[in-house]
Amino acid sequence: MESININSNINLYYIPMTKLKTTTIDVYIHRDLNEEESSLNALLPYVLKRGCKLCSDSEAISKYLENLYGAGRMIWADDTAFAAVRVMGTCFATGHAAGVAAALQAKDGEKLCDSVIDLMLSIMFESTSFSDEIVEQEKKNAKDRIMAMMNDKRQYAVERCIETMFEGENYAISKLGTQEGIDKITADNLKKHYENIITSSVIDIYICGDADANALAEKIKKYTGKIAFKNADIPKTEIYVPKNEVKNITDKMDVVQGKLCMGFSTGIKPTDSDYPALMVANSIFGGGAHSKLFNNVREKLSLCYYASGSLDKNKGALFVNAGIEFKNFQKAYDEILVQLENVKNGEISQLEYESSINAIINSLESYKDDQDMLQSFYLGQKIVGTDYDIDTLKEKISKITMEDAARVFKNVKLETVYFLTGKEDA
Repeated sequence: MESININSNINLYYIPMTKLKTTTIDVYIHRDLNEEESSLNALLPYVLKRGCKLCSDSEAISKYLENLYGAGRMIWADDTAFAAVRVMGTCFATGHAAGVAAALQAKDGEKLCDSVIDLMLSIMFESTSFSDEIVEQEKKNAKDRIMAMMNDKRQYAVERCIETMFEGENYAISKLGTQEGIDKITADNLKKHYENIITSSVIDIYICGDADANALAEKIKKYTGKIAFKNADIPKTEIYVPKNEVKNITDKMDVVQGKLCMGFSTGIKPTDSDYPALMVANSIFGGGAHSKLFNNVREKLSLCYYASGSLDKNKGALFVNAGIEFKNFQKAYDEILVQLENVKNGEISQLEYESSINAIINSLESYKDDQDMLQSFYLGQKIVGTDYDIDTLKEKISKITMEDAARVFKNVKLETVYFLTGKEDA
C-alpha cells in the first residue's frame, strides 16, 4: 500500500490491484462517537450525496454516472452507495464509497476513476445539498433505517446487548443516531456541523485497483487547497474494563424466536501480541461450522437455530449470538458457558484447531480478491494502531498453538446477558 500525504488532515492510500476490472474509491471522515454528533453524522452522508457543484442534484448525478459507460449501475447498486457509516471502537467514520470500471476510458480519454473521484470530491468538499426539503427527506429515511434495525430482531438483540454492556460509554451510542436526535436536525445546524467536521477531522481516501495515485493526489490537492484545516487526530478507543457483576436484561416483544446475546470481556487489545491467539480461540469457540458452539450447542444438542461468537477487537470484547426456543434459554445459556470452559481448559480437538487456523488464513487470503475487504482491513489497522499486512497476520496465525488459544481464553469473562423473548413467555 502506498501512502501519499495531501495535507495535515488528509491522506491518500493506494492499494494496487490489477487482477480485477474495477477500482474502488472510499472516503472516510473520522469522528469521535458521541451523543452530540451521532445523529448528525448518521444523516450527513445521505444529504451530501444529493447534490454538489459538479452535479446539482440526484438526477444530474445519475446522468453523470450513466455517461461513464455504465459506471453508475455499479455505483448505485444499493442504497448505501456513496453513503456509509462505520463504527470501529469509539471512532465514528462517516464516508462515501464508489466502484468504477478501471479499464474503460471516458469519451475524452480520461479514465473513469478520474471522473468518479471528481464527483466524489465535489460531493465531499463542494456540497450544495443543504436545503430544507432535502434534509427533511433524508431525516425521514434516517428514521426508517433506525426502524429497520429495530425490526431485524437478531441485530436489535446485538445492539441492545452492546448498549447494556457499555452503558455510560460512547460505544453504547448507535451509529444510526436516535429518532429524537434526528428530529432536532435542521438544514442550518447540519450545514454548520459539516463545515466544522470537514476542516477539523482526519480524512482518509482509499483507492484500490488500477489508478495513477500521484495524479489523483494532485486532483485532491486542487479541491482542498483553499480550505483552512485544523490539525486533528483519529479518536482513540480504550478496551472494555471488566465489571464485578454480570448485567442481565430480558425484553419481551412480539417475536416467535428468542434472541440470546452474551457479551464477554477479553482483556486483550488489538495491539497486544496475544491478539492473533484470541482470533484462533474465538474461531474454535464459535467461529463457524467447525466450532464448538455450532457442533455442540446447535447440532448435537439442538438447543438453537444458530450460534456464533464474534470479536470486537477495538473494545476487547467477544459476543455470542444465538437464536433459540424460549423454553431453551437456560439450557442454551449453560451449554454456551460449558463450551467456553472447554476452550479455557484446553479441551480442543485437532480438527477444531486445524479447521480454525485454516478458516482464518483462508478468510484473510480472500481479502486479496475483494477490494472492499482489502481497504477495510487497512483502515482497521490504521484506526487501532497496528501495522500488520495480510501476509504478516497470516504467518502469526499459523504459529498459534492449542495451548496459546486456551491461555488467552482464560481471561474471558461474562459481562452481559441479553435475552429477547416473546410477550407470552413466562
